[in-house]
Amino acid sequence: MGLVLAGSFILFLIVGVPVGLAIGCSGLLVVILSDFPLAMIPQTMFSGNESFALVAVPFFVLAGDILAKGGISERIVAFAQATLGRFRGGLSIVSTVASMFIAAISGSGAATTAAVGSALLPELKEKGYDVDFSAALIAASGTIGVVIPPSVPMVLYAVIAGISVAKLFMAGFVPGFLMGLGLIAYSIYVARKRGYPAAGRTSGAEKWRLFLQASWGLLTPVIILGGIFSGYFTPSEAAAVAVDYSLIVAFFVYKSMDFRKFYRLVVGAGVTSSLIMFIIATSKLFGWGLAFYEIPEAVARFMLGVVGDNASLILLMIMVIILLAGMFMETASALIILTPIFLPTVTQMGVNLVHFGVLITIGLAIGMATPPVAIDIYVASAITGLPIEKISRPIIPMVLVLIAVLLLVTYVPSIILSLPMLIWGPAGI
Repeated sequence: MGLVLAGSFILFLIVGVPVGLAIGCSGLLVVILSDFPLAMIPQTMFSGNESFALVAVPFFVLAGDILAKGGISERIVAFAQATLGRFRGGLSIVSTVASMFIAAISGSGAATTAAVGSALLPELKEKGYDVDFSAALIAASGTIGVVIPPSVPMVLYAVIAGISVAKLFMAGFVPGFLMGLGLIAYSIYVARKRGYPAAGRTSGAEKWRLFLQASWGLLTPVIILGGIFSGYFTPSEAAAVAVDYSLIVAFFVYKSMDFRKFYRLVVGAGVTSSLIMFIIATSKLFGWGLAFYEIPEAVARFMLGVVGDNASLILLMIMVIILLAGMFMETASALIILTPIFLPTVTQMGVNLVHFGVLITIGLAIGMATPPVAIDIYVASAITGLPIEKISRPIIPMVLVLIAVLLLVTYVPSIILSLPMLIWGPAGI
């Protein structure tokens, strides 16, 4: 029956069925062939969306949209540009640093790419930067949006794996910083090689003015993450606070939001969130088929049979599968399907579930910038008007940099686990 489940899912994808429906139809087929009562289908699907932690998903999606459209991201980018633009190739550095700041607010790779790209790409073009390289760098930097907390994929993984969202968020800081550092190093190399200019120096008074303007936005991650880690509110409550704070700033401080624009953002966030929740519901049915027929255990036995007890090789195999899945599937869909499949294997190997959660998030995030299904590239293409193929070529070295970071944190787990261990202690994770 495992072949029926996997084969039908792949077949549905090949013929162009949307991912959520493909997942649900595969699970439905297994239920029918297994002669179980059809009443279990809606019961199972509804149970998939019962977790309180999932309340965070629509709020983080809406907060990311408000960030991109409410004037908050533009002021953060302007401050970063005034601070770092004076170096050779400084605008390239600004692209990545701004993405790291905005990642700590949006929780979404596409929102991060859209926010930074809209604010910075016209300036990059005006200063003589190659548009294809600039678009590729911003798309690659957008992958950090789901690694540095808050992160929608991390919330989904925490619900599936049954671990703490706060611990997973804390574990994302260092690898997200390393991803940004790797992209900054590569962008500096390219800037020197191609002779990209430095921007003019900004006076101290101007920097201070821009900092004051950006400070409202810079306070957002402090409020969100500070509230979570201090215990004042849960991640779900933090997501609601993020929306409330962003709205107050956009409406009353920057005055860049009106009710008509807010209505459009709410509708857009509602559509995006409903798609995610539908995928979660159908994946619960799919997951039932996996669990009932012990498919994850079979995968674990197969991998252990191929490479024995070599944990390094098994992790490498899993990372390759995750990277390939990220290339062809949307992040939430791939995470919801792959997590229950690999959890028995990594648990048997003694891999920390917080560590693995960050690994699968990074691996699928890289897929956001890797064709053919590369949402960050599509966003950058829409902003610049460049064809996807032209952005895909210069992004390849950047993807390799990100993969190098993924391999580093895979085999040196202390990089990921250092902060959670510092806060909760070795026994707490």
